[in-house]
This record gives sequence, structure tokens and C-alpha cells, in this order.
Amino acid sequence: MCGIAGILTSQTLPTHLENELKGMQKTLRHRGPDDQGVWLSMHKQAGFVHTRLSILDLSDAGHQPMSLPDVPLTITFNGEIYNFRELRAALEAGGVVFHTRTDTEVLLRLYQAHGEKMVSMLRGMFAFAIWNEESQSAFLARDPFGIKPLYYHAGADGRLVFASELRVLARSSLVSREIDRSAMLRYLKSGSVAEPATLLRDVRSLEAGHTLVWQRGEVKKTRYWHMHFEAASIEAGEAVHLCREALLDSVTAHFVSDVPVGIFLSGGIDSTALLAMATRLGYRGVSTFSVGVDDHALDESGVAARTAAFFGSTHHELAMNSRLAEQSFAGYMESMDQPSVDGLNTYTVAAFAKSQGMKVVLSGLGGDEFFGGYPSFQKIPRLISMGKAVHSVPGLASLSSILLQNPVLPSRIRRLGAFLDGRPSVSEAYRAFRGIFSQREATGLVQAITGSNEGIEPPPPYEAFEVTDQADAISTCEVSYYMRNQLLRDSDVMSMRHGLELRVPLVDKVLFETISRIPSQFRIRAGKQLLLDAVPEVPEWVKNQPKRGFMFPFEKWLSDRWGNEFKDAAAVLPGASPPWYQVWTVFMLQQWLKGI
Repeated sequence: MCGIAGILTSQTLPTHLENELKGMQKTLRHRGPDDQGVWLSMHKQAGFVHTRLSILDLSDAGHQPMSLPDVPLTITFNGEIYNFRELRAALEAGGVVFHTRTDTEVLLRLYQAHGEKMVSMLRGMFAFAIWNEESQSAFLARDPFGIKPLYYHAGADGRLVFASELRVLARSSLVSREIDRSAMLRYLKSGSVAEPATLLRDVRSLEAGHTLVWQRGEVKKTRYWHMHFEAASIEAGEAVHLCREALLDSVTAHFVSDVPVGIFLSGGIDSTALLAMATRLGYRGVSTFSVGVDDHALDESGVAARTAAFFGSTHHELAMNSRLAEQSFAGYMESMDQPSVDGLNTYTVAAFAKSQGMKVVLSGLGGDEFFGGYPSFQKIPRLISMGKAVHSVPGLASLSSILLQNPVLPSRIRRLGAFLDGRPSVSEAYRAFRGIFSQREATGLVQAITGSNEGIEPPPPYEAFEVTDQADAISTCEVSYYMRNQLLRDSDVMSMRHGLELRVPLVDKVLFETISRIPSQFRIRAGKQLLLDAVPEVPEWVKNQPKRGFMFPFEKWLSDRWGNEFKDAAAVLPGASPPWYQVWTVFMLQQWLKGI
């Protein structure tokens, strides 16, 4: 797990660009404290930098950027390839000779053997760039679910600049800091900026499951993988068996490491299932980490401690309160790559795990999205039914929309009014359910914050319109938008801020390709019943816990200690008493704008 960046140009890199590379590397230092490297191509048309967090082959042989001795290929790579040993064995059977034990060299040899098609063979989380000196071209790729980030700027002069974090490009002199108002509007509506956009107009995120080829100033993007549900003729018992075997296989793959692997343990089903499966696979005494909070309604530390004792893990618990949160807040704000309504929880537990000597941890992220754990799986169908009923009466939809979007009404009611104004689809119901501000409110806030609404474009349609099964469509929305653009992004940035690799076994291509064949009536069941059936080792006290999520009591802490910090944010909001999450959303944006 590492930090990567690079500059590609059709001309020889001038000296100031070489200095830019070193500056980019310095900004990435927190992502890879164990080693660092700078590489320039033979004719100085390409420059890569790398900062390394050593997980596989801890020797100097894993130094990056890495070049092959016999062919003109060089790579800078961030991530882990969990099936690299199988891929290596296949290459060795064909006569390939390896010089390291790293997955990085496997990527180079795989590209040498199979070219761009190699990316479909990979199981893991990754973002990388490979330079081919012969063709004077670069091949960039990002993993199927977008676990590892990759940002780039394609200049009008043909130059391409890329990096693991947006701030790396923003703090260079190579990219304009002009704000993308359309992206800002989408952030205000949903709490995150959906890829491929970023809040900087000239920077894009390479989308999950995409590759990019740069050659002599020309850029070509290709989508090599996307989520696809295709239910097979599977009975309930077979579904449980398939799910269990796929889960055990994924957990096994995610324990591939030359350093110890820990687990973030809450009181919920997903992380408990990971610990149960790890124990079943023979990983005894695994280090587990939880955070307790001073709010009984949200605190899961007692359940986590009981679970850890049951499975025999080496448990570590941090007691968190508003005072400690306030102390962490400055570091959290400094770590924020793009504004988000979440992330402080991951920042805190990652710092705690790192302080206990960890370099790799597993997270249960993904269980809610794939097994129906969110309220969205129940509430979105109700919203759609309501919308269809209202639209069946001529004129009622327009009247309801006007009445419900009255500024004096609560925000959630105003969002419902906006939803009733349009077509009652899964995509639109999802926008309303997950929304923070309505379109009208968000547009007004963009005007208030930037002084203009020029250039705002309507948001693109959600991918769920391609999915016919309603439950699968909701799952597609949760994975493609909330998980990818908020949870995974925050998990990467906030864990890597502390030089900690965070792995997500429930967000795995091979696992998904198995469970996506299970009909939604088995896979999406109340209480994530398929997951519980597949992992019966989950204790009853976890099964019976109400779903709370891994959350901090922000509303309580805001009023207790941070009240004065949020006056400016509250001043621009519509309504007299905006909910705390709207204040937090605008405050995070304002802080990010100050630091950009």
C-alpha cells in the first residue's frame, strides 16, 4: 500500500517539473513511510514517484518505481494483488524468471505477457501506472470497485499528471484550483463528490473498473469491469453454501501479508463475521480494535469486547469523548482530501490501530450494500410506491411537490417534495433517501458560497436504471455512489494518513461474482439473514443488536464543545433551525475551501 504520482509529457521534462515530482512525493509521504523513490524515463518524457508502505516482501527488492531489467517497462503501484502468487506460478510455468517476491513485479511481467488485458486477471485493490519506453505510452488502471483512488489532470498541452490524492495535484503548480460548481452542487445534495468529478474543475478521478492509456498527448479511457447481477437458478440452501465458501475464500485472500493483519471490530454483524471466519481459518489471537463513545445509543464497545473475548482475539479499545474528538479534529481536517460528511471515525480508529503497531487491518465495509443491511432496501420501495400513487392522480404530483417544498417544512419533507416532482424510479428515490439538500437548496448554497451559479450542469443518471430487479438496483446505487464515493474514499484517505493499510474482504471482485448469482429474495433479506446463515458462528448477542453503524455522536458533540465553530456554516443555510448534518456538510466544505 503506497502513494503514487507522475507526470507524462510529449516533450522532455523541464527541470521545474522534476522539482514538482519531488514536491508531489513529499505530499504523499504519509502514505508510505517505509521507502520512497523517484524515476525518470530515458528521454525524460515520463517521471514517476512512489512512497512505500511495506506489506509484501519487506526487503529493498520491493523498492519502487520498479523497472524490469530485460524490457523497458516501469511501474508505480499502490495496492495489493491478492492472487499474485497464482499469477506468478502461471507465468513461471511459461518460463518467466522473477527477481523479487513482490506483487509489483508480477504486475510488470503480467503486462509484458498480456498487455492491457492483464487487468481483468487481477484480484485486489489497486491503482497503478506502467510506462512503456518502446511505445512511449503509459497504462493506468484502477480496481473494479474503486477501493484505491487515482486522480489525474489531462492538460490542453497533452501533459498528464496523476496522483493517489487530489491534494497532491492541488498543491502543485500544474493544476488550476478553479472550483467545479457542478461537483459542489452534487456534494451538497449527497455529502460526497461522485466520480469522475472532483471539486477542482480540471481534475478527474479515474472511475472504478477503468483503465486509461496516454500516448503522445492523447488519452483513451476504457471500462473493463462493471457490476452486473444475473440471478441463477439457486435454492436457499445452495445460496447459503455458495455464500459461505465465497466469504471464506475472500477472507483467506485478504490475509495475504508479510506483516500481522488486524480487524476493526464494532458490535455489528459484518466485522464480527470477519473475525469469526478468520478464527475458523486458523488465525488465532488476531488483534482487534474498537472505539467506545460517550453515548449509550451509539456505543458498541461492550458488545465488541464480549465478541473479542468469545473468539479469543487480542482486543484493544479506545474510549472516545468530545474532548478527545476535539483534539483529533485538526489532524482530521488536515487529512481531508475532499470534503465528506463522514470519516472522523475511520481517522480515529486508524490512528489508534497504528499506535498499537499495526500496518494492515480488515474492515467489514460492504456487508450492508451487498446483503441489504441499510434502511434504503425497505424505504426506497415505499417511496416508489408513494410516488406512483401520487402520479396516478392528475395534478396531484405537482401540487404535492409545491406544498412539500415550502421552506418552513423540515428538510426531509422538502426532499420528498422534490422527489414527487419527478419520475418515481429507484434512482430518483435513492437520491431523495440519501440526500442532504434538495436541488433547489443546493443551488442556492452554491450561489451563497461561490457567488455564482454559472456552469452548473444537471447530475448524470444513476447506473441503477440498467438493473431490472428492484433490490439489485438499490444495491447498485449503494455500492456505486454511497460506498464508492464516500465510504471507500474516506477509508483510504483516513487510514493512509496514518500509514495504515485498510482492506475490505466484503468488497471483493471474486466474492461479488459469486453472490451476484444469488437471487435477491435470498441475498437481500431483513437483518442480513443470508450473511448470518452463511456465518453461523456469529454470536446471538451480535445478531440481536439493533443496527447502529460505526458512528460518533456528532450532534451531541457539536452542541457540547464545537458550537462556535459552526456559526458561519449555519448562517448560509436555509431555514431557522437546520439539522446538524446539514451544518456539518457545509462546514466541511468551507474548511476544505479554506485549505485548498
